[in-house]
Amino acid sequence: MVLTRGVSMDVGFIGLGAMGRAMVANLLKAGHRVRVWNRSRAPMDELAREGAEPVEEARLAFGGVVISMLADDEAMREIILAPRLLETAPAGTVHVNMATISVRFAEQLAAEHQRHGVQYVAAPVFGRPDVAAAGQLNIVAAGDAAALDRVQPLLDVIGQRTWRVGPEPRQANAVKVAGNFMIAAAIESMAEAGVMVERYGVPAGEMLNVLTSTLFAAPVYKNYGALIAERRYEPAAFRLALGLKDMRLVLEAADSGRTPMPFASVLRDHLLEAVAQGQGEWDWAALAEVARRHAGLVV
Repeated sequence: MVLTRGVSMDVGFIGLGAMGRAMVANLLKAGHRVRVWNRSRAPMDELAREGAEPVEEARLAFGGVVISMLADDEAMREIILAPRLLETAPAGTVHVNMATISVRFAEQLAAEHQRHGVQYVAAPVFGRPDVAAAGQLNIVAAGDAAALDRVQPLLDVIGQRTWRVGPEPRQANAVKVAGNFMIAAAIESMAEAGVMVERYGVPAGEMLNVLTSTLFAAPVYKNYGALIAERRYEPAAFRLALGLKDMRLVLEAADSGRTPMPFASVLRDHLLEAVAQGQGEWDWAALAEVARRHAGLVV
């Protein structure tokens, strides 16, 4: 990964979870000036030691380009919309929202930004925190082409490739939740297949090693297959509770778009069952434990 790309830019960053911290670290290494804000102070202080500039209020991160990486719709409403940050944003600000949010809320955000004259780009990502730290995320972006061109040097540092999918920000969010549905479906299929072969005396890990080395030799299958084979769900790189949130977003988008997605309902129910069993903080590869429980295997 090449971290130094072009001219240094002035950027604000809101939301310093595991993904956000990794993104900011890479922006700093690439020579960009980064103002950071987070609800808790510790991540701000950690990044300050790497050269970031902590600010006391989220509104102070706005100006030039501001990137947000918040947990969900509610966090966006609480931190961005409720304090009316868009009304006070400096002229010419571009807001890049990299969070996974609902398609419906994406439409509302786009309208609010347009009403206040703030350019808005949706750029959710595929990849876990270790991928973010390596600057190898895949970024799905949508919005005004000129605004995207302006922020592209920053996206080039954060990810290995930016996939532009259309002029409407909601289009990126639709692709993101569709992708997360496909990841959950892959996990579920490996879990069910693994339980089935165990009934015939073949360890799930053996079967998964064969198939993820041949027919399904893709990162999603290989990485989650290894977690399922080892029943290794902690520490979680992507919490199962967040997976449940995402399946709800998929079903909401499907309902709004009049698109039947029956298997998304199955995944939602299985994720909800796992949360009810106290596994919400485990990695969502723990969907495999639901399959084991349904088959009567010891969990």
